[in-house]
Amino acid sequence: MAEQVSRQVSDPARLRALAHPLRIRLFDLLNDHDELTASECAELVGQSPASCSFHLRMLEKYGFIERAQARGREKPWRLSAPSWDMRPEPGQRASLTTVAEIALLGLDLDVSRIRSYFEHVGTEPDEWVQASTFTRSTFWATADELAGLSRDLQRITDRFAGRQKDPSLRPEGARYARMTAITHPDPVGYVDHTTTEPEDLT
Repeated sequence: MAEQVSRQVSDPARLRALAHPLRIRLFDLLNDHDELTASECAELVGQSPASCSFHLRMLEKYGFIERAQARGREKPWRLSAPSWDMRPEPGQRASLTTVAEIALLGLDLDVSRIRSYFEHVGTEPDEWVQASTFTRSTFWATADELAGLSRDLQRITDRFAGRQKDPSLRPEGARYARMTAITHPDPVGYVDHTTTEPEDLT
């Protein structure tokens, strides 16, 4: 299976263009649905077609999306790359702040979706409940080791590449699934309870 190459974005102006709640939502929808018109986006996000059209054009202006093949009179949009890697320019504070803002907007969407799954997990067939996981890990690592783990996670779903565009590649019974993975060191100043000396109670 060919490795899916991510398009890397670190330009502060492009990152700022994406750091908007509705644009992140539209970007997310186009990742899920492959192609959508402004009217279809409007129905899914509960906004007006005019508002969605404006923000879609802004995403096009900064290279995140492009026009797909017209469907009669309809002019759908699609992502301009199948996979994205947003990261700040080294040493650029503004770029770092914007990437963090994009990450938080994306995290809000994922948390809402994951919360909905767990709130309705009782309606899921047992085989899908058993197939899912909520995994949290702690470990000691250098920056290079953590970067290596991050790269591994970015590629871990490559084994399913192609199924989004080609339904014939999906095994019988397959459902649309998601994986949210975050790696990070503990924040500077965070109290590490594994190294704190026991409190003297005498």
